[in-house]
Amino acid sequence: LNLPYCLSTAGSTAIEKVAAANGSGPRFFQLYLPHDDELAVSLLTRAFDSGFDACMLTTDTWQLGWRHDDIASANYAFYRGIGADIGLTDPVFRKRLAERGIDPEKQPQEAGAAWIDSVWHGRAFSWEKIPWLISTWKKISNNRPFLLKGIQSVQDAKKAVEVGCDGIVVSNHAGRQVDGAIASLDALENIVAAVGDRIYITYDSGIRGAADIVKALALGAKFVFVGRLWVWGLSIMGEAGVRHVMKSLLADFDILMAVGGIRNVAEIDRELIGVCPDFLVFVEDYLDEANVCLLESYPKSYSLTADRSKL
Repeated sequence: LNLPYCLSTAGSTAIEKVAAANGSGPRFFQLYLPHDDELAVSLLTRAFDSGFDACMLTTDTWQLGWRHDDIASANYAFYRGIGADIGLTDPVFRKRLAERGIDPEKQPQEAGAAWIDSVWHGRAFSWEKIPWLISTWKKISNNRPFLLKGIQSVQDAKKAVEVGCDGIVVSNHAGRQVDGAIASLDALENIVAAVGDRIYITYDSGIRGAADIVKALALGAKFVFVGRLWVWGLSIMGEAGVRHVMKSLLADFDILMAVGGIRNVAEIDRELIGVCPDFLVFVEDYLDEANVCLLESYPKSYSLTADRSKL
């Protein structure tokens, strides 16, 4: 489908196997920074050696949020020894297991628990860690891009520029971290206005159809991630389900551009979602402004909690 792919540190299959399946496509590696610097370097090295073109550090999930459904269903696969293959195939992590006397073949639950506890629980990093990580990735990857994911505030976006990030991902982790977090689309508008000319801005959270993509691009995002949508297809029909969902999304996007009079992606800009004239006015009275009002955006009338980066 010629779509870029992003593999998370929480992925269930070894980095090398994913790369082999993905072929020559462009790839992001979404890093959850381990507590162990040697392990972090090992993961980044494996990612680059496997053809991953950009490193994307997630900042908002050093600790899992209180997720009611996950708790109710005990949905923590790593603690059951399931889905920890990225860790279990890493030489540094296997060395750490040996130091603790854990045999991953005979003790998969203990090994899985050690993996999640080595990466996600118990330690938050500060902004002071970012220059080391950027420098390490640039050295390993011959200066490939580095992004921060989980940016929700203008202050954090400016700080990302200051410390030398190539890009950011405006995201609230699909609302699964901070309960009542500001919508990513609302955060995007202010962040683009503040730093859009100084850093590459991408967008994540809530993409369910073509209109969502167009709105994010119109507000200034250069790239849009699709996180949850394909998982539904995967759960029903495996690889065929993922293919069907993504082809449907591309078709939806193509058709929306056609019926909306958008000839190419370059024409998707802020004017497309300008506040529409009063709907009491007849359509023919503002036909000249039809493109300006393609996707209406009303003044915000609510207040939500801003999700701050944990750096």
